[in-house]
Parts: sequence; C-alpha cells; structure tokens
Amino acid sequence: MIYQLITGLIQKAMEVDLIEDADQIYVRNQVMSLLGLEAFPDDKVKPSEDTIPNLVEKIILYAVEHEVIEDVFDDKEILAATIMNCFVPRPSVVNAVFNQKYQESPAAATDYFYNLSKNNNYIQINRIAKNISYKVETAYGLMDITINLSKPEKDPEQIKREREMKQTGHYPKCLLCKENEGYAGRTGYPARANHRIIHVPLSGQSWFLQYSPYVYYNEHCIVFCEEHRDMKIDRSAFERLLDFTDKFPHYFIGSNADLPIVGGSILSHDHYQGGCYEFGMTRAEDSFTFAVKEFPEIKASVLKWPMSVIRLQGTDKASILAAGDKILQTWKSYSDELADVFAFTGETPHNTVTPIARKRDGHFELDLVLRNNRTNAEHPLGIFHPHADVHHIKKENIGLIEVMGLAVLPPRLLDELAEIKKFLLDESTHVEEYHQEWANQIKAVYGTLSDSEQAEVILREELGKKFVRVLEDAGVLKDREAFNRFINTLNK
Repeated sequence: MIYQLITGLIQKAMEVDLIEDADQIYVRNQVMSLLGLEAFPDDKVKPSEDTIPNLVEKIILYAVEHEVIEDVFDDKEILAATIMNCFVPRPSVVNAVFNQKYQESPAAATDYFYNLSKNNNYIQINRIAKNISYKVETAYGLMDITINLSKPEKDPEQIKREREMKQTGHYPKCLLCKENEGYAGRTGYPARANHRIIHVPLSGQSWFLQYSPYVYYNEHCIVFCEEHRDMKIDRSAFERLLDFTDKFPHYFIGSNADLPIVGGSILSHDHYQGGCYEFGMTRAEDSFTFAVKEFPEIKASVLKWPMSVIRLQGTDKASILAAGDKILQTWKSYSDELADVFAFTGETPHNTVTPIARKRDGHFELDLVLRNNRTNAEHPLGIFHPHADVHHIKKENIGLIEVMGLAVLPPRLLDELAEIKKFLLDESTHVEEYHQEWANQIKAVYGTLSDSEQAEVILREELGKKFVRVLEDAGVLKDREAFNRFINTLNK
C-alpha cells in the first residue's frame, strides 16, 4: 500500500507541475529515505488515486503505524512538510519563475506562487475546508462570517512535550521571519520545510511575500519585512502599501494597527496582509464627502461602515501619501472629550489607524480606519473594543480582517450555535449561560420555529447583526458631528 501511495503522490505532483518526468526516481528515493524504505518493487505499481493532501495524510498514517515516527502532532507535521519539500524547487528557482511570470503579468506571477503553495501542501486545503463560512446581509451590506475550525487541536502527548521542553534558543525569532523558509520545525514550533517566500522590494527596503497556511479568503497573503522589527504605522508604511498596489494592482494590501488591543496577534514583526478578495468594506458607499484643504485634488469621504473609516481616492500617489500622513499625524494627537477619545494617558499613546490600500479603475485608494486602544473601569478590555454584551460571540482583538467585514469567530461557536438552533426549534437542548439572553431575545422575536432550515437562516442573520455590533463597538467616532469636529481640526 505504501508504494501505491508514494507512486500516487508522484503522479499527482506531476499533474500539477510540481515536478517533471525526469524527477520521478530522484523524488521517490528521497521519500523512501524519509520513510525508512530501502527498496521499491520491480513490478509496475498502481498509483493510489487521491488528492495530494489526502495522500500525504495516508503516508503519515503509515509512518505512525510502522513506528517511523511517534503518533505526536509535531512529529507528523514535520514529516508531512519534509516529504512535500522533496517536490518543491529551491527558493532561487521559485523566485526566478515568479519573476519570469511577472513579465507576463502580476496576476500570472501570483497565480503561479499561490498554486505552488496549495499544491505543495503548505496551504492547508483539507483543514481550511472544515471552516464554516457564509455571507450575511446587514445594514452595511454583505458581511463574511467564518467559524474557524482549520487549526488542529494538539494531542495530550504534544502538550506534555511542550511543557517539558526547555527553550534554549530563539531561531527563527518569530513565525514571520525569513528564516522560516525551509525550516524543519521542532516541538512547539511549526514545520516549514515546504515553505517558500518571494522577494518583493518595497520603497527601497527588502520585503517578502508568502501565503498564509490557513487562508481566510482568496489568495490571503502576508508581506513581511526582512528585518525583525516591531509593527509601525507611519508615512513609510503608507508608502510601502501604495508601492505594493503599484506592483500588484489586482491585490489589496493592509496592515493591522500597531498598538495593543486594536492591533493584530503579531506586533513584534512588521508585516501586512493582502490578497485578491473584495470585502464588505471595499464595497461600502460614502456616507459623506469632505475636503482636505491642502489636497483639493483628492476625493475624501467617510464610509457608511460600522467602524470609523476615511477613504482617500486619487490618481496621484504622492498626494494620497501626503494626505494620508496628514490625517494620521492629526489623529495621533487628537482628543475629543465628547467622543470619549483621548490621544494620551500620560506618555502612553492611544490613537493609531488600520490602513488598507488598493487600486481601482486607475485610482489609488487608501482607507484609514481610526483606532483608539484606551481602557476604563467599565470597559477594561478596551473602550473601542467589543463590549461585554457581545463577548459571548467575539472577545478577541478586532484586526485587519474583521475591520474589513470578515468575522473570524472561535471554534466553540460551532456546537454552541447548534444548541441555540435546537432551542429555537423547542428541542431538548443545553444553551450556554452566556448565550441564553441572546437566545431568548431571538425566540421572543420569531417565536418557536418548526423548520430547521428557517432556524438556520435566522440564526445566521442574527449572528451577522452581532458581528455588526462588534464592529460598531470598535468605531471611535460614532456620528457625523464627531467626524466634523475631527475634520475641522484636520483643516486648521
């Protein structure tokens, strides 16, 4: 059976252009060595018909059953990545092909690299397929809802190993460092043997492009700095974002904010996220337009969106950059007691932005989402953060992806929402205490339901409304009057 699996994997790799006919024997010998096999049958082996991820999973199962590796999460991940590394060209070759494809078109280059990252099993297609994803119509247009089920749970032996292990080094320094390319992995650190990155210079600095192994949307990429340095939102960041959209006009690119609470999960390494996807915020209409006095050539508007978003549009990249910097600098020192916005507590800054750049119809667009990370006694996790009454749905930071209208919700909700659905159908159920008030409110509006599909539709719609509330909580300027006060300060 193992010979059929190896032959099937080689055949599939040839079908998706990972390897060529002349590579077959070499690759087979490499995989055999990893599995402790010293010979291969002389007779023609019938290949197993399956997808690359499924074939790899079956080969790993063989390795566990035949004690090639232990039945431990990290051992299985390391072997799976190392096997697929046998099928992936060296970084210099991948970059050369990418640059060659780029001469054809930027989209041809990213298509090549995205398909490579999927076919070599770096992007975890099987696991991503477990996510629950759908769209919900809201007062602000369509929002994306995802219940994140893709990241596997660690087994007890894995957890025990990590607890017993003594960290003696810090290599790579973090999950985004370029040193992850080809890194085998270790206990408590993910396998990256089949990982490749593309060198993409931005504004005279060395940056790299990769894809997320757990993509949340089409061509979900990460663009990271060669230097391991803290996240920072400033004029240079805007310049790099706009530079990227010039190089890859079919992609948007944005950055998490650079302060705790309103920032992303990794603030220790300067990086952005992008991709080929249209979020709800991209489609958002203007709530109203306004003039930025120093830049009459630019269209500026406040979006009809639950968070506080200023959109700049124009054909001149330098003007967009300068106007964006003007707004950022004004906002960083801006306080408005009426809006409960204060720029500093002592010397601690609270104001920053979540920026997103794109090119559309020949125009540059720069969206600046105003953020503030201040806390108080009533809202210890953040005044402009999901409030306590929505924590039963979303308690985590609101990062770039959520800002744009894609809810990444915790896996616990899968079973919890199923119980609420039973409650709406008047079936025997156990609704978690923190959901009970919400479940009662839904039932009060719709009554007891008899149709399972109807209950599912209603529950999804209500979940969408909750996500909108999460975003509204994170909005800093809640009405037009508050925006007008900021715009007046901007134009002084």
